[in-house]
Amino acid sequence: MGGGGFKGKVFSHCFEKIISVENLLASWRKFSRGKRDKKDVEEFSLFLMDNILELRTQLVQHTYTHGSYQAFSINDPKPRRIHKASVGDRLVHHAIYRILYPLFDRVFISDSYSCRVSKGQHRAINRFREFSRKVSNNNTGQCWILKCDIRKFFNNIDHEVLIRILNKRVQDKNCLNLLVNIIKSFSIKEGKGLPLGNLTSQLLVNIYMNEFDQFMKHKIKAKYYIRYADDFVILSQDKTWLEELLPMIEDFLSKRLKLDLHPNKVSICTFASGIDFLGWIHFPNHRVLRTSTKKRMFRNIKNGRGNMDTIQSYLGLIKYGNSKKIESQIYKLVDN
Repeated sequence: MGGGGFKGKVFSHCFEKIISVENLLASWRKFSRGKRDKKDVEEFSLFLMDNILELRTQLVQHTYTHGSYQAFSINDPKPRRIHKASVGDRLVHHAIYRILYPLFDRVFISDSYSCRVSKGQHRAINRFREFSRKVSNNNTGQCWILKCDIRKFFNNIDHEVLIRILNKRVQDKNCLNLLVNIIKSFSIKEGKGLPLGNLTSQLLVNIYMNEFDQFMKHKIKAKYYIRYADDFVILSQDKTWLEELLPMIEDFLSKRLKLDLHPNKVSICTFASGIDFLGWIHFPNHRVLRTSTKKRMFRNIKNGRGNMDTIQSYLGLIKYGNSKKIESQIYKLVDN
């Protein structure tokens, strides 16, 4: 795997930390927060210490095998298939995440924003604004933006590629075997796919895509590059450079990560023409909420699917753009 970025970063002695009673209990507290009224969580908590110690024994003796998944669909905003593991398995996910996330997070690039502490969508949007100002010299010059989206991202994560990447980073064989156990517990097709419902999937896709992030920063030397999950943008004053970049990006993703760009979601446009990125249409001096996002928001409120928490989150979302009109429309719908 090319890309660099992890030099000298090899993680050992992770397994003992993951399976310690202290870590399992701390992971339970985090996992069970807000879920105590769920039937499966309630049942597990009735004999909590017995269940945790039994789980730990399986992990210590290497007899633990990840179970099957319960599948259900959500619309968020597009239809997605979520796969939910058992409570015991989800507790293992949290235990792994609690130990491995801080180790891996420190070697990720700063401009990867999905599923990371102190990152997220709003920071990615603000960074995009900052980059666009730098590239366009405060909107006095031309700013071209290459925007790409990876096709069926979670479904196409290749297990063998992922395991090979982990093998270079995780020296602790017991820890690696546990990760392989979880990776191989799910597939969309032979050797492909990670479940959207697993906390570990969030970390694993960032480890997987870090190979690409490092390639973009260190080989391509793309100074103005931002990635959020399967969406990424590169900003430049030079349209020709971006056009020349595209085949290199496609080649790396295809050969190294066995991923493809979505053919209908690749564009090279000027900032002035409006860039659709992370739910907003961005222009040099303002941004507006994507029409489909706005319609879905109003539809949910009208149909009574928006409780006060949801409405507050909508109001929190729209404050990041030019949204006074939308805000008044939300309040009007709520009052009715």
